[in-house]
Amino acid sequence: MSVTMKPIHVHVISQDGEAKFKVGEEVTLMDNKGMKLKDLKLAESIIEENKELVITEWIKIYGK
Repeated sequence: MSVTMKPIHVHVISQDGEAKFKVGEEVTLMDNKGMKLKDLKLAESIIEENKELVITEWIKIYGK
C-alpha cells in the first residue's frame, strides 16, 4: 500500500485530549486539542527518542 501521507507524523491521545507531531530532523507539534503541557512535553520527548524507528516504520507502511 503506497499512500502519500506527508509529512511524517504521529498522533498522540491522552485522557485530556489529542495532539499531532511532525517527525523529521526535529519533532514539532502540529496540532493540540486539549492535551496538557506536561503531557505534550512527555510525548515529544518519547517521540524524539524513537524518531528513527518512527521514520523507518512510516517508510515501510507508506513509502517515501
